[in-house]
Amino acid sequence: MPTPRVLMSKIRQALRLLADSGLSTRQVAAALGVSKSCVSEIAMYARDAGVDWPLASTLNDDELQARLYPPPRSRSSTRVEPDYAALHQELKRPGVTLQLLWEEYSAGAAGAGYRYSAFCDKYRAWAKRLKRSMRQVHPAGERLFVDYAGQTVPVIDPTSGEIRRAQIFVGVLGASNYTYACATWRQTAADWVGALIATLEFIGGVPRLLVPDQPRALIANPDAYEPVTARLMQELAEHYGVAVLPARPGRPQDKAKVEVGVQVVERWILARLRHQRFHCLPELNRAIHALLAELNQRPFKRLPGCRASAFAALDAPALKPLPASPMVLAQFKPARVNIDYHVAFEGHYYSVPHQHVGEAVELRVTATTLEVLLRRQRIAAHVRSAQAGGYTTVPEHMPASHRAHLQWTPAKLIAWGERVGAATAGVVRWQMERRPHPEQGYRSCLGLMRLAREYGADRLEAACARAQSIRAPYYGSVKSILASGLDRQGSSLLGGERSAAPMPEHDNVRGAGYYGHH
Repeated sequence: MPTPRVLMSKIRQALRLLADSGLSTRQVAAALGVSKSCVSEIAMYARDAGVDWPLASTLNDDELQARLYPPPRSRSSTRVEPDYAALHQELKRPGVTLQLLWEEYSAGAAGAGYRYSAFCDKYRAWAKRLKRSMRQVHPAGERLFVDYAGQTVPVIDPTSGEIRRAQIFVGVLGASNYTYACATWRQTAADWVGALIATLEFIGGVPRLLVPDQPRALIANPDAYEPVTARLMQELAEHYGVAVLPARPGRPQDKAKVEVGVQVVERWILARLRHQRFHCLPELNRAIHALLAELNQRPFKRLPGCRASAFAALDAPALKPLPASPMVLAQFKPARVNIDYHVAFEGHYYSVPHQHVGEAVELRVTATTLEVLLRRQRIAAHVRSAQAGGYTTVPEHMPASHRAHLQWTPAKLIAWGERVGAATAGVVRWQMERRPHPEQGYRSCLGLMRLAREYGADRLEAACARAQSIRAPYYGSVKSILASGLDRQGSSLLGGERSAAPMPEHDNVRGAGYYGHH
């Protein structure tokens, strides 16, 4: 490189001192206040140019600089220029390096190509002129960048006229810039994961890495070095076999692809939809997808092809296949197994193997199922029920003593009571009909059976008649009557006739017809 004009005076002094005073290079450098290597370089350029001090003294600054530092001769006319745009795209293919591309270029240039170092320098100089997001070279099929746009789209409820703002999700593949977008109502974990599932279905495969930002919905513990993904995001990663690599907070270069992708979607899709009115989310998504196809077909300005063609050539062949079925969205909720070996969700109770009573578990709930997880292992699964206050119980989850109760049904219990007598049957029916759920009367009826074994059927019948007469047809009342021997006084108190008193009325009484079908 030529020495700047401001140093020409020092160059002249160096040439004069070296020629006239007989000083050494070190002494000249000390006298001029420059380095020894600088003086040696001046002497070398002067010797190569054939310029001594007498000649230098006759030249002006421009002439002297031109003699000492002539511009390099251009050899571009004799060299074959590489196709830099094609090189840039080829570098995104797995295993492709600049060394390999230079070897292929040299073989085709037939001796008229650049050396490897010049080839690399020229490519890098060309790449610097690209946008920041285009300069990044991501291997094919490696990264999917995702984020939400800053802009939202109004959706008008046709009935109430209420306006809701739909959020716009954007996903961009690193190698091809192939772009996906869709609208969701919010940016919850379910919205994020649902949009990610739709993106993977759209591209028809799975990349090696997902690169989101660090929103709380996806990242349970945001951190620049060791972020911890949230439970639903972990399930997505496990289902699709993809790693999650969140961008570092405050480092936009980590996700430059999707930042530019968001800008492109805002300019080429949302801007075109600004005059349209939407009344539901599916209607908005249909409009977005129609323009999305057009966006992916738009030619690149400085690279060959378009997003769609680059995707077909680069990313699509390198993506891993999708699993056999898409992930089913679920919500997760902590719970504890109650003493009755059931867990509660939205007012319904689901059984868990009885040995887990008291343990903290996690519920995985989908639209149709509820699973109980203990240390990430499933210990129970049920069909989801909307019956508030109801029970879903698997017999195998019960202790052996409770399981024995299952052999009894309301009809069987009433038939047993009728075999003992009318009063006993009346008390049994009352247990079945008075309870909100017949199962809740099972324990009382089984208690009556135990009393029959202990005191005999006749005494039980007498005690049930007395309990009805005092309008207390409860197991506890019958037991107390038997224990105190009041059943033996039944004949005198009931006028010598063991007839059942009318049962108390109640809104929940089902009537005899209820049990004909059970």
